[in-house]
Amino acid sequence: MISAIAFLLLASSLLPSGQATSPLEPPKTAARTGPKTSGVSSFEKLSEAADQARNANRVDDAIQLYKQALAVRPQWPEGLWYLGTLYYQSENYPAARDALRRFVTHDSDKGPGWALLGMSEFQTREYPRSLDHLQHAMALGMGGRKDMAQSVFYFVAVLLTRFEQYSDSMGMMLAMIKSGQQPDLLVEPIGLAALRMPLLPSEIPPDRRDMIRMAGQGALALEAEHQEEAEKLFRNMVAAYPNEPGVHFLLGAFLLDLRPDDGIREMRRELEISPFHVPARLRLAEEYLKEEHFDDALSLAQEAARLEPKDGPAHMMLGEVLVAKGDLSEGIRELETSEKEAPQTVRTHWDLLRAYTTAGRRDDAQREKEKIEKLNGPTAGQ
Repeated sequence: MISAIAFLLLASSLLPSGQATSPLEPPKTAARTGPKTSGVSSFEKLSEAADQARNANRVDDAIQLYKQALAVRPQWPEGLWYLGTLYYQSENYPAARDALRRFVTHDSDKGPGWALLGMSEFQTREYPRSLDHLQHAMALGMGGRKDMAQSVFYFVAVLLTRFEQYSDSMGMMLAMIKSGQQPDLLVEPIGLAALRMPLLPSEIPPDRRDMIRMAGQGALALEAEHQEEAEKLFRNMVAAYPNEPGVHFLLGAFLLDLRPDDGIREMRRELEISPFHVPARLRLAEEYLKEEHFDDALSLAQEAARLEPKDGPAHMMLGEVLVAKGDLSEGIRELETSEKEAPQTVRTHWDLLRAYTTAGRRDDAQREKEKIEKLNGPTAGQ
């Protein structure tokens, strides 16, 4: 079943013509011109009747008429689009998916087509394909259709959480809020990302829903700079779910910026509950590095890199600790690994710039400077 937020975001963009603007202006084709053969005449009558039924909101009739018209002209893009949208509106997601796959074959440069295909695949639980197609839609753009763009952002964000890409998911949802999306609609998705639970909102176990909502509300309060409210929510969550993975990490991450000793204690408690929790190790390592407890920081960073050998932040932290300890060559090696795994992380490039400069590697330092300028430039993220 489609989630509440996705339904609200999609509502205005998927209504039939006459009730709202179509999310995609159908391609202009020569479908209704040309010699008046019997086939063309039949197609014209069927397509016109289909449009009339759609405009009158006779959904079932419109679907049958579009199918008949497409039997005469199988590659008719406008008909494939409207058939797909009508099936989606009717919650016949497998049929919508099939029609839209045919549509994007003929009109592969239309972002809304890929978007609705990805949404249909989300509903049929083809999650890897859905994510690929939704991200492709984002790259192509929605042509100014704000409602559809918000829907695509939402679906991509929750899928990223399900595929354990929590930081990217959280970043997208916070960007949605900054663009005007109502925070209340994102409480549970943000809570899942904050607690690093690889679930969709529809998959939340009933006995964990309150915990996830507290995590989401706390993260939103923190984003809004309501410190007291955030601390209260995080503490209530820890009190109610003291042995659940992730809860001590959220409270600890909050406290490290205010009362480091309390934050360290919460992070240590998190590692007792979640022995393989990499972010807890990295936040602790960062705090120990700040306090110049280099051996403690090194041990945690090394453990994080072993647990997640493809994790850019883990290698970045390990590189920073090694450089701080005076092991410049090994530190650079770890930072270069971090850059390879996460090339868009500006902090890593700054680390490398400083390390290369210290090592007298001027050309490498200049290259990192140029990368930083490019990442921070006006076209960054485009």
